[in-house]
Amino acid sequence: MTGPASTETAELAERWFASRAWQPFPFQQQVWAAVRHGESGLLHATTGSGKTYAVWLGALNRFAHALPASADRPAPLTLLWITPMRALAADTARALQLPLDELGLHWSIGLRTGDTGSAERARQSRRLPSALITTPESLTLLLTRADARQAFAGLRMLVVDEWHELLGNKRGVQLQLALARLRRWNPGLIVWGLSATLGNQPHALEVLLHPGSGRLVEGQVSKPLLLDTLLPEAIERFPWAGHLGLRMLPPVIAEIDAASTTLVFTNTRSQSERWYQALLDARPDWAGLIALHHGSLAREVRDWVEQGLKHGALKAVVCTSSLDLGVDFLPVERVLQIGSPKGVARLLQRAGRSGHAPGRTSRVTLVPTHSLEVLEAAAAQRAVAERRIEVRCAPQRPLDVLVQHLVSMALGGGFRPDELLAEVRTAWSYRDLPDGHWQWALAFVRHGGHSLTAYPDYQRVEPDATGLWKVPSRRLALRHRMSIGTIVSDASLTVKFWARGGAGRSLGSVEEGFIARLRPGDNFLFAGRLLELVRVENMTAYVNRASGRKAAVPRWNGGRMPLSSELADALVEQFGAAARGEFVSREMRLLQPLLQVQQDWSALPSESSLLAEVLKSREGWHLFLYPFGGRHVHLGLASLLAWRIAQRQPVTFSIAVNDYGLELLSATEVDWLQALAPALSSRDDLLHDVLASLNAGELARRRFREIARIAGLVFSGYPGAQKSARQVQASSALFFDVFRQYDPDNLLLDQAQEEVLRQELDIGRLERTLARMQRQRLDLHRIRRPTPLAFPLLVERFRESLSSEKLADRIRRMVAELDNAAGPGGYQAAPQNAIAVEREPERPRKPRQRKTGTPRKAKKQIDADPSGGHRP
Repeated sequence: MTGPASTETAELAERWFASRAWQPFPFQQQVWAAVRHGESGLLHATTGSGKTYAVWLGALNRFAHALPASADRPAPLTLLWITPMRALAADTARALQLPLDELGLHWSIGLRTGDTGSAERARQSRRLPSALITTPESLTLLLTRADARQAFAGLRMLVVDEWHELLGNKRGVQLQLALARLRRWNPGLIVWGLSATLGNQPHALEVLLHPGSGRLVEGQVSKPLLLDTLLPEAIERFPWAGHLGLRMLPPVIAEIDAASTTLVFTNTRSQSERWYQALLDARPDWAGLIALHHGSLAREVRDWVEQGLKHGALKAVVCTSSLDLGVDFLPVERVLQIGSPKGVARLLQRAGRSGHAPGRTSRVTLVPTHSLEVLEAAAAQRAVAERRIEVRCAPQRPLDVLVQHLVSMALGGGFRPDELLAEVRTAWSYRDLPDGHWQWALAFVRHGGHSLTAYPDYQRVEPDATGLWKVPSRRLALRHRMSIGTIVSDASLTVKFWARGGAGRSLGSVEEGFIARLRPGDNFLFAGRLLELVRVENMTAYVNRASGRKAAVPRWNGGRMPLSSELADALVEQFGAAARGEFVSREMRLLQPLLQVQQDWSALPSESSLLAEVLKSREGWHLFLYPFGGRHVHLGLASLLAWRIAQRQPVTFSIAVNDYGLELLSATEVDWLQALAPALSSRDDLLHDVLASLNAGELARRRFREIARIAGLVFSGYPGAQKSARQVQASSALFFDVFRQYDPDNLLLDQAQEEVLRQELDIGRLERTLARMQRQRLDLHRIRRPTPLAFPLLVERFRESLSSEKLADRIRRMVAELDNAAGPGGYQAAPQNAIAVEREPERPRKPRQRKTGTPRKAKKQIDADPSGGHRP
């Protein structure tokens, strides 16, 4: 390891700052000093305060003049910079290159991501750059090189940017394992993590540097943050939950017009497509001045948008989380958040995209898409002011990632089991990996476990005569390298323009499931264009430009984010304040008439009370319950309550959930005052009851599809010949059934059930929510009509029911009924033209009779008999 830097070298950072008339912050000086002494750590500082130059200049201070370098032969690979996003990689490269050019240092900067071309990869195979910016997946791919140890022999420092984005998922576990290998090869490796939005910094530090200790540096930089809400003239102009809120389009346009450059964040790619098209329709003169950015667009499109932002050439960009992280767009003056951010950390992250420089004000404006999101906006302001940032915890022992890592290490020069076990246990997530699990993983990569020994494709790793475990087949090696990573999504089809004599320009990709619903001639919105589907061939959807207005919008999985605990708690506090007659903020004063209707017709939730509402309608008997635990928790809680009550009386339930509460609908009357107390009071056998109520076997089967792909059981196909999502799903389901029948002790089955509980249902949060509900006073009200809190749950259920009537018409009729019920001076419903409902375009079809009480997808039925048996 190179020793401490000389005085001349140590002045590089200070000299470069002085040349720009900058004064370093104390936290930057702390990091420079720590790196100079070979220390590792975690830097937690506000977005746009200078974290990048804190660690980068610290590295230059220590290593720039200590390594041989010239213009013809730059310094060898010295630093790895890990980024979670490809868009962030290019921007980071520009930021790192700037001081090199101005200081005249002979270091080279390189990128290695999924977007890196074959020519650049070939150059890097011959000689890696001095500083390589890469992703966790690409780093693991580099470690599969037979000469990986020699290639990384000179590595001195590793930086993990946006560590909070990797900490709580399998990508972070994959990085932990890669770090364990690099530390074994380079015991003195300096490791730093960068983050701006972490609620549990000590845990993040421990996971990053385990085993060992490091410094936690807090960047106390006074950076102004302005958080406000774009309010309508009156709440009656708002659509309800499930709508896109395009009624707010005129004020959004006015805000964009008043700023130089604005980022318009949405929570889903489908929503971004609709908002971009709506903006362009309303302001045709903005053509070429506004753009669209999300992860499914072609790389060339994303690059063009990012460069346009960088140079201030764009008026606005409608985007998703693809521009959440760290990208330095100085011209951005405003950020608009369409809909609730669902979490405090996400809101702060997006706010930091404006005013991205020390001393500049970051401003984010919330644009509610339904009435109750005005209340969420008020809650978000309070949570941000009190710095209630969500915690992120690393996964525990995911065996699918371990299995993939074993094959990767077998490719990267081979491994000896005892040595690799000691190395793996230095990764935090595997610190207490049992010997039995390790032996199972070795057997699984060697011959597929007990049930797959007869199949050569699962004999992926074998020991040679010297005891070194390697991959015996070039074909298996190729398949594995093409499958490295933990990001699992449905099969995607490339979208290209149709051209005579061959394919035209690529626009990006959409999920196979969406295209499968379309027929040639159907229109859909994508990449900000109205397109007509021409044909589907070889995993490519060929399209032409289309005319007309009616079009579908692609839907991608993962669009619905649950409300975080921190934001939910702040929301309940706002309800409690309203119950006490406190309407301090602009948002609360605007909502006062609506909240008064809720109070008059029923009651308002509070920290000490659990609100329940019982309604008799033509559909049956409804229970509305408001635990404010988030969508995932409410699904598990609703199923749990339904199952426990069904054990006491024969009853059928339909279920609807949202972030605020849940609805149980039955055709027969239930005495909820007597039924709720015992159903909520018992936390004994909670795990058993949740699994029984949710048909956990089917949920685990779905979850197993992802695990099977990460563990290498299912191969998605070669480029140009990918398997369809249906083929992949069928293959994983077959493995699931085979393991359950012939290999019931297979640990991947246990992992599937564990992930259902911990991730899909968030069992930990469910336990905490149930405990809080038991401490609260049950406040049950019999209501004569749906209240403002109950109405969105009815809409949620209507969206899933079969009917020949349009959803917008049904909602409009219900709102009119509520308007009449309110009477003079009460809650005023939206005018008829204010209801703008998100829905797919409808093809001409024969009207279908509505099947009353028949649930689909989100509506789950539980039938029980008096003996306690049930069938889902």
